[in-house]
Amino acid sequence: MSRPYPRYVGAVYRLFYDHVLARVDAENAHRLGVAAFRYGGWAFRAARALRLSPRPSAHVKAMGIDIPGRVGLAAGMDKNAEAVTGLAAAGFAFVEIGTVTAQAQPGNERPRSWRERDVRGLRNRMGFNNEGADAVARRLAHLRSTRAGQAVVLGVNIGKTKVTAPEDAPADYAYSARVLSPYADYLVVNVSSPNTPGLRDLQSTEALRPILAQVRAAADDAAGRHVPLLVKIAPDLANEDVDAVADLAIETGLDGVIATNTTIAHDRGPGGLSGPPVRARAVEVVARLTERAGDRLTIVGVGGIESEADARALLDAGATLLQTYTGFVYQGPRWVARLNAALSH
Repeated sequence: MSRPYPRYVGAVYRLFYDHVLARVDAENAHRLGVAAFRYGGWAFRAARALRLSPRPSAHVKAMGIDIPGRVGLAAGMDKNAEAVTGLAAAGFAFVEIGTVTAQAQPGNERPRSWRERDVRGLRNRMGFNNEGADAVARRLAHLRSTRAGQAVVLGVNIGKTKVTAPEDAPADYAYSARVLSPYADYLVVNVSSPNTPGLRDLQSTEALRPILAQVRAAADDAAGRHVPLLVKIAPDLANEDVDAVADLAIETGLDGVIATNTTIAHDRGPGGLSGPPVRARAVEVVARLTERAGDRLTIVGVGGIESEADARALLDAGATLLQTYTGFVYQGPRWVARLNAALSH
């Protein structure tokens, strides 16, 4: 049994966020956060060793993977796999890195990240800034050579390089899959970010089918095993398009769907908005996917989770696993461990 969690820790974090982090540029604060988990993971490991941090008491079996809890980290925070073990030590049951593209790219011009504090949301137009598949693969090779790195359930989220023409997207995605799949417990094809021009057009079944086929072949061949493959979709898809993605996922033998990414259905400026404004639609999309696919797909619910009740709403809609990012930013680094423990009961 873990010792009772000291509730003042959450209050201290909120004070720190309101009076320190909130005064720092959002992107700079993000970089500070990644560095803190990269170099400060030892503190979370020590807390777990001393049983000061709650742990989930039930594992989840999904896509053939034994996962130590329901809630993982969504892609977007640790783009280059710099802080994987620290984030896992903080209480995430699984960690999804990326989005990674075949070629390194700087992303869009700054400013490109904003806090929307009145709705406890985040808005970004980052544009898949990352070091590229080859550099991230080298970092993952080192990660997986360590005991701590081998213990993490790791997802790798891949996207299209901005300069790649739409007709060349399948080969672009396949390159990333080939390079990164040997280190991944699962792969995610991201066709739903609003910040790469034309990317969301790849959610159409005609454009998506060849991408999934080439990624599947490249990943399994490079890894020498079946690598679970999911697709991440936007909350802004029409219901009939959600149905079409579910049908295509079943047809092509995908393992799951992640629902949902950020939304562009807002009037706050450029970029996609995450957090509570996405919550209701995320529940709707998860429920629709579940109704369409039954138990043939693993559904990962994402969007606006700030409490156990929010998490259970997605689970009740049919999600097997959950991811969070924005709630983690607002709630603090120990929140996800408490949430995973609560959901195991």
